[in-house]
Amino acid sequence: MKLHTNILGKGKPFIILHGFLGMGDNWKTLGKMFSGDAYEVHLVDQRNHGKSPHSDDFSYELLVEDLKEYIEEHKLEKIVLLGHSMGGKTAMLFAATYPELLDKLIIVDIAPKYYEPHHQEILAGLTLLEDANLSSRQEASKIISEYVPDRPTQLFLLKNLDREGKGNYVLKVNLKTLKDKIENIGAGLEKDKVYKGETLFIKGEKSNYIRLPEDEQLLRTHFPEAKIEVISNSGHWVHAENQNDFYNAIIRFL
Repeated sequence: MKLHTNILGKGKPFIILHGFLGMGDNWKTLGKMFSGDAYEVHLVDQRNHGKSPHSDDFSYELLVEDLKEYIEEHKLEKIVLLGHSMGGKTAMLFAATYPELLDKLIIVDIAPKYYEPHHQEILAGLTLLEDANLSSRQEASKIISEYVPDRPTQLFLLKNLDREGKGNYVLKVNLKTLKDKIENIGAGLEKDKVYKGETLFIKGEKSNYIRLPEDEQLLRTHFPEAKIEVISNSGHWVHAENQNDFYNAIIRFL
């Protein structure tokens, strides 16, 4: 699968994987910041997201193989790999499967454990958008606000809207497959998967995706060299909610 990407800067390869219902473009501001530090930043859309191809299948094993093909296509070596949420799940499995391709690993606000499906309201709102024959972004905003009261999350979701020629707005995300495979989104890392390279886990202070200290033992079982950093005044979207501290924590690690 040929993944869509936006490549910024020149230098050491640095791949960023977005979260569920996101896209590489969500990371453009930070991507530009990292590219100014002598990194070639690859903002990749994972399958069924953004401008990458749609598929009836979704699993982390497939996302890992998509990423390996991408790395081979671009002839990248010893990459820095960062993944947020769903992208973090991809990054964890990739690191444990192909450790020789990595230099350093950064996981943002996700643990290697199983998570029960918890996006039902968001998916219901997006389903209405898909069925609504939308003629304006204002109309879409009104619909999604009935399901998602948080304005920043609304704006994040509405980035999935794209105009079809001069006609109505459509969703870029492959909603059907993601709803059909929703159980796979929360899949945990299998017990035998271990990555012994340098790893940074970043947790949003107000987020419950990583629970300290109870998740720490599992985390270190899979990633024995892991460092954990908590970013203050931030939740699950830690990179957007406290961008400066997030950026500085990563630069220190690198």
